[in-house]
Amino acid sequence: MKTFRGGSVALVLAVGLMLTGCVSTEETPSYYQNLESHSAQIDASVVASMISSYRSQTNLSPVTVDPALMRVAQAQADGMARAEDVNAARKGDLKLAVLMKGVGQGDIHAVGNLSAGYRRWAEAFSGWRDSPKHNAVMLDANGTRIGIATAYAPRSKYKVFWSLVVAGPR
Repeated sequence: MKTFRGGSVALVLAVGLMLTGCVSTEETPSYYQNLESHSAQIDASVVASMISSYRSQTNLSPVTVDPALMRVAQAQADGMARAEDVNAARKGDLKLAVLMKGVGQGDIHAVGNLSAGYRRWAEAFSGWRDSPKHNAVMLDANGTRIGIATAYAPRSKYKVFWSLVVAGPR
């Protein structure tokens, strides 16, 4: 086999480029994204997909992301982060029933999960699945739509506050 000097260099460059293509440059999946910053946002479509898949295991209908429920969830998450307290969303203008009425859906069945401390959607999902009360919300038989939001509170011991709203059809 004859090797040309120029050919050897070209062969080495070609192999190097091929090997570079073998290295994964994919980003971290969104369900593992750290939400511990003001700019981080939860991927609602991934949440809906995971909850729908989980619901399908018990023959429940899938859920879709709803813009009005996203606003409700964001209001609750923001309120908890401002107060640095999960219980803030259980009072006054941040109560689920009040917020649902505010988006014109006060007569629609809705349930919610409130929590704090999870840094990633995968952690929140696992924690909620393992908690009977939170799990019941994700598996609510009337649920067809969701809203999900997080809010970051850097001075809080919890850092990330969560709100999930599951509601029936309009």
